[in-house]
Amino acid sequence: MTTTRLTAGDAELTVAPDNGCRIESLRVGGTELLRQGAKYGCFPMVPFCGRIENGRFRNGGSLHQMPLNAPPHASHGTGRNVPWRTVAAEERRGSFDYELTDPWPYEGKVTQTFELAEDGGSLSLFMGVETAGDSFPAQAGWHPWFLRNLGHGGDVELAFDAEWQEERGADHLPTGKRIAPLPGPWDDCFGMPAGVDVTLTWPGALELKVTSRTEWVVVYDEQDEAVCVEPQTGPPNGLNTLPRFVTPIEPLELTATWTWRRLG
Repeated sequence: MTTTRLTAGDAELTVAPDNGCRIESLRVGGTELLRQGAKYGCFPMVPFCGRIENGRFRNGGSLHQMPLNAPPHASHGTGRNVPWRTVAAEERRGSFDYELTDPWPYEGKVTQTFELAEDGGSLSLFMGVETAGDSFPAQAGWHPWFLRNLGHGGDVELAFDAEWQEERGADHLPTGKRIAPLPGPWDDCFGMPAGVDVTLTWPGALELKVTSRTEWVVVYDEQDEAVCVEPQTGPPNGLNTLPRFVTPIEPLELTATWTWRRLG
């Protein structure tokens, strides 16, 4: 499998375009921050994020059915399941794209760019969705699997200040009710109108901040091996409940930044 390696300072990022253009590895000072494995790392969620109820969504009068890869729902988009094209690969920056195709019913293009800061202290992420014709609802986001423990220091601690939490029903979909944020463990979507701002701290090892101008983030920490902090352009099932349309004159764009510093 072909990979693209970006380096700056003591940071090393490896992207696997053939495996859904996921970040396969992020190493800082030789320490791996992401869970390893073909399904892990950090994958793009596009053209939708999280679960779609029963895999169905409407665009005007048209009803579309997505494969039920998380029965009874569809989950996390289709972009992670297809090879992407490498557009540019430089020392600190890589750009990739792919053409939307079946089972997604609309033509368009998705672009993803990663860039390490010159000092190796941060990573900038960009994703864009364009239509090649008809307008359609879409979402974009990232699903990183940060290791719970880096092999030294303590287990990761999560800190964030959300304005609300989407109440989660028994079907794991938002009920439409916003509630005060509850203590974890979480597999939940939170609202941050001022922008996503979540801090992961591995005591005695590293602090990493995930920030984005989008107001939605899913936090998942129910596994022993890893935790997930997922900035995205809308809540789960958002194609149905809060559609954001990609039009010929207005693409869907999302940016995020991971910034880290060593502790101790």
